[in-house]
Parts: sequence; structure tokens; C-alpha cells
Amino acid sequence: MKKLIYLASLCLTMSFASCDDFLTVSSPDELTTDNFWRDQEDAEATMASVYAQLYHGDAYATSEVRWPVEAFRTDLYTMGNDAINYQTWTDIYKFTYTNGNTQFSYYYQDLYRGINFANQVLEFVPQIPETGITTNKRNELIAEAHFMRGYLHMMLVLNWEKIIIRDKYINDQAELNLPLSDRATCWDFIIDELKLGTALPAERPSTEAGRATSGAANAYLGFAYLTRAYEEPEQEATFLSNALDALNEVKGYELVSGDDLVDMFNGKNKNCKESVFELQYSSNTDNGARYYSYVHQFIASKQLGGWDEILPNDFLMNEFKKEGRVRPGGTAGRYDQRLYNTVYFLDEYFTEGEELVIGQEYSYWFADKYVYPKDEEGNNIKDEDGDALKEPAPGAQLIDRPAFRRFTPATKKELKTRCGFNIPLMRYVNVLLMKAEVLNKQGHPEQAIPIINDIRRIHGDMPAMSGTTQADVQAQIEHERIIEFPLESYRWYDLRRWGKLEQQLGSRGFVKGTHEFFPIPLWEINANPQVQ
Repeated sequence: MKKLIYLASLCLTMSFASCDDFLTVSSPDELTTDNFWRDQEDAEATMASVYAQLYHGDAYATSEVRWPVEAFRTDLYTMGNDAINYQTWTDIYKFTYTNGNTQFSYYYQDLYRGINFANQVLEFVPQIPETGITTNKRNELIAEAHFMRGYLHMMLVLNWEKIIIRDKYINDQAELNLPLSDRATCWDFIIDELKLGTALPAERPSTEAGRATSGAANAYLGFAYLTRAYEEPEQEATFLSNALDALNEVKGYELVSGDDLVDMFNGKNKNCKESVFELQYSSNTDNGARYYSYVHQFIASKQLGGWDEILPNDFLMNEFKKEGRVRPGGTAGRYDQRLYNTVYFLDEYFTEGEELVIGQEYSYWFADKYVYPKDEEGNNIKDEDGDALKEPAPGAQLIDRPAFRRFTPATKKELKTRCGFNIPLMRYVNVLLMKAEVLNKQGHPEQAIPIINDIRRIHGDMPAMSGTTQADVQAQIEHERIIEFPLESYRWYDLRRWGKLEQQLGSRGFVKGTHEFFPIPLWEINANPQVQ
């Protein structure tokens, strides 16, 4: 504890010269570890710091750490015109990164920072006096910290082959340097933590929107068991059974469709009935608050007025279109509705007035030549944002450069503001598709098919799947996961689980046995002799 030394007597005479003339007291206005943990409010302040590290505690890092690390090494995206200017991003995309890459080093660091905060909650919340917190709230916060500690460790073990387990608050320098643990030990720890999180309430009041629930804990517990079933085939049956048990406990959620689904990614349908775990943002800046990001500008393409960092590639577009225009609408029929909800592309859906592309028809953004309207004095006419109006020249040929609709706003004006969009981390559709995968792998494709068909009907407005065999169902699950989760960061883990990383990414530089996981960051190696 820091001390302040106050002068008791200012040497009124030279005789006052001993140590007794000084009084050592504790600073009354400085918070320390010893006096911070007074009540529930203090505990929840630290819990908020845990959540702040999810993606990644900074208005820009939310997009500039998350998507380069989690998306650029997969097979669904191409780098935009601006993204190629960042060497660390390009190295991830091309698998030419080294252990000095700053992007995944930040990712690693932020996850461990969140773990540190969770460990503080687990260390000190039990010590809060009974007068400062109820027993129920104390137990709830402890369960919440266990869930978050398990989740953060899981994100590490999904991206690094071996990790350091940080299971206690460090108050001794000797505890800093710990060795890496093998995957089985890591998964045991993560699963135990997530199990403790299942003690959380099933629902939260509106004042606690976004905080973990038992549904979130069970969903990630199911994901952990499913992943482990593939990694440890000798225990596959046990882990699949455990996964199914956990996923069946995710209750009280349902799929949303139509605009409700689109609006999960543009800030208009936050924390809806399909959302199991959702990262919270707000554009409110009252009292200096900074709970916003610039995700919408990162995702939006250049022609939409964004930074042009990440675009859907041909593989993703072909997967969306592979079943053809089987739905009624337009002159030629419609593709799977999830395509229109996820991507802007050249289709009469966006050129005949049914939907607008950031407030304009698609042709406004994609004409290869523009004329600029003038007023009577010959000056360029400006829109409400102060930009010169543009109109396609007569006969201009449209180009098709697909751009993401997810995480982009409805209007250009909104694109110029701070972004308060939430980021869905776990949706109920993921729970259902994992459940279908488990059932099919257990030898029950007939139980998986109705789940898949419900998703196709509600989210895609699509007919029932064809095929009845395990192979048919697995192929359909793989298709559904591709078109359900663009920009939701599951693709890499899916490909690794199914053993398809080399097949999908070998031509881009992926080397089997080398690139399944990131290397331990160089700064960790330099600081910790135990991981040499």
C-alpha cells in the first residue's frame, strides 16, 4: 500500500528534529488493491473490464485486430484495396507471417489481459464484505468470471496449439513465467470453467444486456466438446454425447428471419431472440464515453464510401448461388435470401427499388462513368451530406464488385458517424447447426435433417435439402455454415475441424503441419524463458 508522509510540525524551533515529527498515514483518496473491493459496484466495474477485451478494447482495434486475425487466413474473403497496404495483414492472408506479427500478437495480449481481469474478480469478490454484496450476486459474479475466463482461454486454444493457463491472480513475480500446457490439459481447464458458467441465470434484465447467461455458457461448452471430439477421436463418442447434452440446454432462443436477421448486423435489432452472446456497442458519447467502433467503415467497400478492407470472394459468392434462383421474385427468380441479407451484388433485387444500397439503387454505386448534375449557376449540386450528387451516365455499363451488407448501415449518412453496431458472437443458428453436426456424426442424419430444413426455411426462404445419407447431411451442414457465418469468425475453426485447411488454402500458401495454429508471439518468448 502506498503511503504519504505528512510533516507533523514544521520545525517551529530547531529542537523538533526527530523522526517523531513525521506522521505516516494511508492516502485517504487513492484506491489500491486492498481498499478497492468494497461492494458490488466495484466488482462489476472490473467485470466490465473483462468484457472490454473481447474485441479488443479500442474503437479501431475492434475491426483492425479481429478481422485480419480471424478472417484473412480463411477462404471466404479477398483483401480490399486499402487492406493490402498493411503488411501484417497481408502476411496473415498469404501465410507468410512470423512470430513477430503485431496483429495476432495484439489479439493474444488482449485475451490474456481479459483473463487477468477475470482472475481479479475470482480472487477478490469472495473477499467483499457481506454488507457490500448479496450472496446471490456474489455467486453470480463468480460464475460469470469463470465463464469469461473459460471463453478467453478457449479463443487462445483455438488459435494457438499450446497456451499458458492463467488460473490465478498474480501477486508474485515468480508466478509470471509459466510453461505452455498441452491441448488436452487446456481443454480440461476450459470445459471446467464453462461448466461453472452454466450456473448463470438464463435471462438478464435489460440493464445487463450482453452479459453472459447459462445459454451462452452451454453453447460454448457444446462448441468446446464438438471441437474436442474431432481432435481426440479415441474419445469421440463421449465428447459428442457431452456436446449434445450442453447444446440441448440452450433454451429460450429462436431463429429470426427477413429484416430482423439483416438488422442483427446493422444496429437495429440488438440482443434479439436469436442472440445468445453479443458484444455490446453504443454510439453514445455522453460524459466522454467511448463504446463505439469503426466496424462499418472497415467492412464497407470503397464504392460504398468505406475503407475497402475486406470483400466477399468468388468462392463465397458461388457458394451462395450454387442452388440457383429457386425462389419466386423478379424476372428470373431469387437466390437464397441469406445472400441478399449478407452481400450487395449486381442483381435486380438491388436495382428495381426493392432494396437500397446505402440509400441508393445499386446502379448509383457501380456505374463505370458518372455525370455530375449542375444547378442554374453551373455549380455541382450537393446532397444533404455536402457531397456532389452523382448520376450514372446514360448507357453506362454496370460492373459487379460484390460488397458486404453485414455491418454496413442503411444510409451513407450513418456511415459517416461512429458505429454503435453490436457484434453477434454466438447466434442460436450456430447452436442448431452444431447440434445437427453432432447428431449426424452420431449416425442420425434423419434427426439432423429437420433442423437443417428449419434453418433453410426461416433464414433462407429455401426448400428442404435433398439427400438423406450422413455424407449428404455433412455436405449440407458445410454449405449452411459457409453462408450463415460470413464475418462471424467460425470458418477457420470449421475447416480445421473437418480437416480441410490444406484443400481450401494450400494454393494460397498454407502448409500442413505449420499453419494450423499461430506461433507464440515473439514478445512472449523474449519475456518468458519457460516457453523457449
